Amino acid sequence: MRPRTLEEFEGQAHLLGPDSPLGPLLAAKGKLPSSIFWGPPGSGKTTLARLLAERAGLRFAAISAVLSGVKDLREEIARAEEERRRGARTALFVDEIHRFNKAQQDALLPWVERGTVVLLGATTENPSFEVISALRSRSRVFTLRALDAAALASIVRRALDDRERGLGERGLALSDDALDVIVRLADGDARRALGLLESAAERAERVIERPHVAAAFESRLPDYDKGGEAHYDVISAFIKSLRGSDPDAAVYWLARMLEAGEEPRFIARRLMIFASEDVGNADPSGLVVAVAAAEAFDRVGLPEGKLVLSQATTYLACAPKSNASMLAIAAASGAVKEHGTLPVPLHLRNAPTELLRELGYGKAYHYPHDSPSHFVREQYLPDALRETRFYEPTDQGGEAEIAARQRARWGRPDPDAEGS
Repeated sequence: MRPRTLEEFEGQAHLLGPDSPLGPLLAAKGKLPSSIFWGPPGSGKTTLARLLAERAGLRFAAISAVLSGVKDLREEIARAEEERRRGARTALFVDEIHRFNKAQQDALLPWVERGTVVLLGATTENPSFEVISALRSRSRVFTLRALDAAALASIVRRALDDRERGLGERGLALSDDALDVIVRLADGDARRALGLLESAAERAERVIERPHVAAAFESRLPDYDKGGEAHYDVISAFIKSLRGSDPDAAVYWLARMLEAGEEPRFIARRLMIFASEDVGNADPSGLVVAVAAAEAFDRVGLPEGKLVLSQATTYLACAPKSNASMLAIAAASGAVKEHGTLPVPLHLRNAPTELLRELGYGKAYHYPHDSPSHFVREQYLPDALRETRFYEPTDQGGEAEIAARQRARWGRPDPDAEGS
């Protein structure tokens, strides 16, 4: 039931409308750029790539990053070069392009740059992280969405009625209730919807009813695709529950991921990031706990490793929260981009030679440990940023003590003090 024309293609109206990103490309034969199609399973990435290539008059060649290696890639490139000499251009479609390692992705670059192939990649993973920047910079990224109920219903009805490729020869009817269940259980995935329809049809004589769909589904929850939409939604719920200091919700989403087969080390990495991004110096032990959990899991593995991840999850959920460290590096990075490479103040520069010392390098630097308090008020930022503050400790947990210490050291007013 794969759509044979763009007119049959369901969903993704945000990409295919007249004023959409793909609108101008649809009317320009031969002008299809290298593109990455990012979206959940069953959203139409492969089909859209194929139809766009056909609309542009390109020969469509497909390989899978899971099943193909460098040998297959070289063979397709060689054929594309031969076709190009004959005046034909090739669209090379790489399914699950994120499964290619960096070296394999690098191998594509020369042929994309020379125009030997128009690269069309499909991925369920965020290309910002899984596709090398050199390929991304030479490609347009189009984001596909999980199919909505209307699109899924249309796909199911077409398959039911199509006599050539679908179930039309059976003359089956489909109750509205059964259709609603198929759409709900398909969870935005056209392939899953068609699979449910086909399996339910095998159980029905004249009318496909809700019990037929339920039997086809075998009372299972929709699969949690580690590379699909569920992956991103559940990890988002997990992180937001941690940030919201709800240990019950956080450990529930942790269990959802583990039971569905999520990679535990991925969860451990996210806990370490969270410990710095959302707990920070409000409880510096949070990072210690997260790192220890990652190391402990590597030693004990599953199933006991669930206990380790649960301990780290509940600790971080209950910890005081601060994103001051995240805001500090973001602000500092912004200053670097805005001001460029500001000169290092002379008194902070390294002075390993007499000539540099004569030029003032390191002169007038005050060594903090020579002071009884081990602190000297000094200018450590470039002149253009002299009064800038990037790190603003909060009043949460251990950061309250840090804030008080910094106010005392630098003579800064207490924002909570009367009249300050």
